[in-house]
Order: sequence, then C-alpha cells, then structure tokens
Amino acid sequence: MSVLITVTGVDRPGVTSALFEVLGRHQVALLNVEQVVIRGRLILGVLVSAAPQVARGTALAAQLRAAIGALGLEVTIEHSDDQPIIHEPSTHKIVVLGRPVTAATFGALAHDVAELGVNIDTIRGISDYPVTGLELRVTVPTEVGGQLQSVLARAAADEHLDVAFSDSSLSGRTKRLIVFDVDSTLIQGEVIEMLAAHVGTEAEVGAITEAAMRGELDFAESLHRRVATLAGLPAAVLDDVADQLVLTPGARTTLRTLRRLGYFCGVVSGGFRQVIDPLAHELALDYVAANTLEIVDGVLTGRLVGPIVDRPGKARALRDFARDVGVPMSQTVAVGDGANDIDMLAAAGLGVAFNAKPALREVADAALSYPYLDTVLFILGVTRGEIEAADAVDGTARRVEIPAD
Repeated sequence: MSVLITVTGVDRPGVTSALFEVLGRHQVALLNVEQVVIRGRLILGVLVSAAPQVARGTALAAQLRAAIGALGLEVTIEHSDDQPIIHEPSTHKIVVLGRPVTAATFGALAHDVAELGVNIDTIRGISDYPVTGLELRVTVPTEVGGQLQSVLARAAADEHLDVAFSDSSLSGRTKRLIVFDVDSTLIQGEVIEMLAAHVGTEAEVGAITEAAMRGELDFAESLHRRVATLAGLPAAVLDDVADQLVLTPGARTTLRTLRRLGYFCGVVSGGFRQVIDPLAHELALDYVAANTLEIVDGVLTGRLVGPIVDRPGKARALRDFARDVGVPMSQTVAVGDGANDIDMLAAAGLGVAFNAKPALREVADAALSYPYLDTVLFILGVTRGEIEAADAVDGTARRVEIPAD
C-alpha cells in the first residue's frame, strides 16, 4: 500500500529530519520525494510504500502530526491501494521569459497548451534578472508536437513573451559548441557602419545592411557593395573601431558561464577579422570565422581577400568547428539576428534568433526579444541562481540596475 505524506508551512531547519525520523520507525520504503520552497513557504511531498497495517494504523499518522506540528507546520496523509508507478520523463521543455510575466499572460499560454492535451508536469523559476524566467517540463502527445510549436509562437507574439520549445531528452541536453554572430548579437551595432562613418557613407551602407538582413538582397552582393564604399580608408581606423566595440549586455556573463560548463565558444561573422580578432582574443574564444579586408600600403582597397563568409559560409564554418571539436551537429548552438544567419541556425542543433529580423525568427528554434545575451543561458537550462553562485566564488557576481520600461 502507498502513502502520500504532504508537509506545508513556513520552511525551517529540521523539518525533513523530523519527518524521516518518524518514517524510519515504521520501516517504510521510499518511492518518491519532491520539495519546493517559495518565499520561505515549504511544500514537501513524500510517497512511501508500507504494509497495510502500518499504512492504515493510527500510530504512523499520530506520530507524523505530532512531530510536524511541533515545528509549526501541517501534514496531510493520503492512502492508496494502487501500485505506484514510475512516470515516464517529460518529453519537452518550454521556457517562458518576460519582463514581467503576468498571471494573465502565463494563464493564457497555459490554456493554449492544455487545449492540445499537453500536460504540464513541473514548473520551476529559473530567473528573476534581467528577465523573469519559468521552465515548464511537459508531456506532449506525439500527434500534436508540430502543432504545439505553432501555438506557442502565436502565444508568444500575442502575450509579448519569449517562449522557447525544445526536446528534453538526453540528446537535447548535450550541447558542446556554441557560436555567435557578432554585429548586433555579441556586440551592439554594426562594424561596417562604424567604418563607413569615417568616410561619410554610413547612410548608404546602413540601407544596404538593412536590406540584406531582411533577406531582400543577396548577402555576398551586399557585402561587396558595402566594402567598396570603404576604399581609401586608412587601415589604422580598423584599430580605432576595434577599441570602440561595445558588448551586448550579458555577453561576458554568457561566455564566462559557458566556459565553466565546458562549451567551446566561437563567432561566425560577415564582418571583418581585423576588427573582430582583438575582441575574440580578449574573450578567449576558441573559434573565429570572418571576412578579411584587403589592405595595400596601409589603405583599404574596397575589396576582400580569401573565402567569403556569407550566408552559406556561416553554416560551413559551424560545421568546420564542430568537426574540429569532434561533436555532431546536434550538439551545437548558433545565435544570430539576420537573414544571413538562417543557414547557420538551421544547421545547428539549437538555433536561437536574438532580437532578430522576421525572416530569421520564422526558422529559429527559439526567438529572444530582450536585449540581454545571457537570456540564451536560460534556454540552455542554466538558472540565474547557478550563474550568480558560480560568479560569487571568483568575485564577479553583480547586478546592474535595469531602467524601468
């Protein structure tokens, strides 16, 4: 016979000890234990197997109520003749991010999920900064998997949330290599526009860039047209621009945490190695793929040398990195923002659109709309508490005040 014992009340030291001291006297077998504490309130559930005379007897119940009551908490006891079973693991994970996540928006999402017959097995909070994050483990009927993806995407748009849906099997949790686009992803702004500002062509370059990012213009063609506007620019300007690069908020936290987890980290960019290499060295990145500007007599010629890192080139670079690391593509993650990242995100085991154009959001596995790169960590299953606990060890833990929206 099984017995479910539930303890609720203000959490304090000694509750678990007192509970199991009583259970130990009655020679019961543990089947499951689950506990959650929210703002100091404890919910502790213990499922045990016991002989009928023990389960139905008055001694166990009386001793449990006395021991738990003495600590100021309440206990309920439920019996069942059913044979307890080990439930199958959840099939998928849904991560919900928002600033804020309101009860109404979360309720609307939960309603949409329930309408498809999807069961929410567990919910846990994973972040309170810089966004609120909730992780749902769900069991999805096989026949509604594809439909759920569409429903979640619509709910995310309607409720102004970021919602990521992924497989929760072992294969979905074994990522080893991550690559980031650079412009407007790892860093704020576009390097080529910063260079163009030195020759007065930033408006022309910006218009070409936007068209390419929207997928309206072939990236290779747009790249050559933009680079041509830089002809005659002194090469020394490249160093000046490299010094002016500003990382996206959360970038250092993201890379620091990923390295602690054993990830190989790299960048794949349609930008320029002469500007990116110093940053890659500073961030201790493992891999860099980018274009190379031609320089003759200390001046940019307006041309490129070597292989072009365009839309197909980005996917090739990711595959090359994975081959070098020795991991299958299913264990890779790619993060980008523009149409030229489509092939790379499609090739990766997990493709993340970060503040992205619609063309990329449509094909990405997850789309993030908040300007904090460390939200990528929540998609990967890392919690804010884990990040800050690790940072506290080496003195890097800090929170920057975020202006109210």
